[in-house]
Amino acid sequence: MGIQKSQVKRSPETKGSSFVEYRVQGLSCPNCTREMQEEIQKLKHGDNARLSYNSGKLTVSPHVDLARVESILKSDGARIVQAPSSSQAASSRHHHSDHGATDHEHDSRDHGHAHDHAQDGTRRMKWLLGISAALYLLTFLLEGRTIQPVVITLYAGAMLLSGYTTFLRGLRNLARFKFNMDTLMTVALVGAVIIGEWREATLVAILFGLNELLEGYGMNRARQSMEALLAAAPKEAELLRDGEPVLVPIGTLKPGDVVRVRPGEKIPSDGTIAYGAGAVNEAAITGESVPVTKRVGDAVFGGSVSTDGVLHIAISKAYEDSSLAKIMHLVQEAQDSKTPTELFIDKFAKYYTPAIMIIALGVALIPPLLLNQPWMTWIYQGLSILIVGCPCSLVLSSPIALVSGMTRAARNGILIKGGIHLEQLGRLEAIAFDKTGTLTKGEPAVYAETVYDQDRFYAVVGAIEQASLHPLAKAVMKHLEIKQPQCTFRDPQDITVLPGEGVRARINGQLYWVGSEDVLSHIRGGSRDDLSAVKADIAHLKAQGYTIVAAVSEDGVLGHFGLADEIRTETADVVRKLHEAGITETIMLTGDHEQSAQSIAKQSGVTRVFASLLPEQKVSKIKELSSRRTTGMVGDGINDAPALAAADLGIAMGKGTDSAIETADVVLMQDHLGKLPGAIRTARRVNRIIQWNIGISLSLKAIALLLTIPGWLTLWIAIISDMGATIVVTLLGLSILLGKDRESIPEN
Repeated sequence: MGIQKSQVKRSPETKGSSFVEYRVQGLSCPNCTREMQEEIQKLKHGDNARLSYNSGKLTVSPHVDLARVESILKSDGARIVQAPSSSQAASSRHHHSDHGATDHEHDSRDHGHAHDHAQDGTRRMKWLLGISAALYLLTFLLEGRTIQPVVITLYAGAMLLSGYTTFLRGLRNLARFKFNMDTLMTVALVGAVIIGEWREATLVAILFGLNELLEGYGMNRARQSMEALLAAAPKEAELLRDGEPVLVPIGTLKPGDVVRVRPGEKIPSDGTIAYGAGAVNEAAITGESVPVTKRVGDAVFGGSVSTDGVLHIAISKAYEDSSLAKIMHLVQEAQDSKTPTELFIDKFAKYYTPAIMIIALGVALIPPLLLNQPWMTWIYQGLSILIVGCPCSLVLSSPIALVSGMTRAARNGILIKGGIHLEQLGRLEAIAFDKTGTLTKGEPAVYAETVYDQDRFYAVVGAIEQASLHPLAKAVMKHLEIKQPQCTFRDPQDITVLPGEGVRARINGQLYWVGSEDVLSHIRGGSRDDLSAVKADIAHLKAQGYTIVAAVSEDGVLGHFGLADEIRTETADVVRKLHEAGITETIMLTGDHEQSAQSIAKQSGVTRVFASLLPEQKVSKIKELSSRRTTGMVGDGINDAPALAAADLGIAMGKGTDSAIETADVVLMQDHLGKLPGAIRTARRVNRIIQWNIGISLSLKAIALLLTIPGWLTLWIAIISDMGATIVVTLLGLSILLGKDRESIPEN
């Protein structure tokens, strides 16, 4: 079997040290994986090795003795089967560019190679279990009709076919005084054979083999869902050289290169459209299935798909720096992180298994020795306890659910940087929002207007504001396009910018001013009563939080607009759904003045408002809120970094911006909040299922163990209890992948 190196990256633990990642097939359980990791770490150069059950990856120093590593993996039936995904191979080329093409080709071949191994292993296990079951049934029917040695031989054959891997691992563990689930099963099966319970021992071996097959299926199904997301990475690109397309690996692309993307093809890396136009499906990045129309100059993401046009893309980032590469890396890293629940279960299982063996030994010895009970009866009970005590379902209660939850979030364009953050998202009680760019669009819009001179107001404002780049001027012009779509405005003369006030210009020989309410000071005519009425109107609008844009001439006021930051289309619906999802308090934090903040709060439905806050005051307020209840902070990931870091959970909204990906614990890859309620519901569901899994696993074991008191526990009950718990835990964990999120997506 050929083994190929893949990603070489810098480890955070040991600066300057390179690490190599391998894909591993056949990891049987989290507990066994942890034990093998500990053995690998004892090797020379193996100190910082990591073996992940969730992602099926091995990360080791390139200097480690790989033969010894393979031997350790083989002891549990695991093996190295392939290099990681193309995104990682591209990252490797970042460090070893001279081998880029070769690495890429290896990666392409390895993907199918791993799939074949996985299929072969599952197929072989099914055949062995099928043959064992057939032998068991045949022997069961022959029992009493043929000589006992034949019956025992057939039972032994069925037992060895279905359980030989368990026996080998268990015997090896016994020799090393290591006590895990394989050790428990081996002792139980050997003990059952010694006391002559061949029928029950064989059934235990077959059902335990079926149990392992189901465990592997559950975790592999969760992993495959994640790997389907990672398949979004394109492998090659058509680089334009002197106008001619040349097929190159994406790892060789650099900023400034221009690539051609035809309909149905993936965009290889982040860039801008240099030529062409068409719809682009950005689902790989944002989770939005509706294609977005892109034209020359528009930004595009690597991994997006051109649906109906030939595009020439000017690459702005090398692949390893692109949004998709960063997302893939963070998603893969997230699988390897341990939640507090998982760490507790790992620690619990470490002591739980030896404790079960001691209890079983006590049950087998104490009644016969001290109470003069029959030996065979209580040895049988002790062996049953060993099987009941197998921690399979307990150690599986968390990993499948967490990987399924992160996969579901990722395919919806929600990047969760680890299981610990997924658990925290499900525990949120309060959410604080930055106002500008989060609850609002960050762009002003006209909400109110008062016209005193119908003939001149729109004409004067349009003429003076049409060439301005100021955000307020753009908002006014957008409003005028709706009010007077066919109107053409004159070009003004003698335009003068008045700092802090507005603009002065001459139209048809007459002076006009457009700007803040301060332009009213230029009025030389008109009655005092009229001016007082105008000022009262303006004061009324300002009290509602509006910013004023007024137009005046020397002889009076033509009219004025009231502008405010435009609330996002989906905001009110999102806030309502957050409350429905169990968030008890929604808070808005803003540097705007109180009136403007209260206006947005009323429209959005948030429960509390804190206005006129400086950045450091936002941080203090978040710390204060977090001290009372579990609080998340939602911002745009650019200027909210301190507050995001101070919250129990930072949630950035940035549609793939670098700062959003790097800052927060959770990143909404869209430019809206529509998917946040669904993410919280998923996280709460994951937490509930993990709790249910732990409860079901421990309850079934406790009930079975209580049957030892009257002496009712049998090997049949023990294995059904253990397998039943594992099946329930697996199915509940995978159920997270089912169903569709209800979302609040803004209308275009």
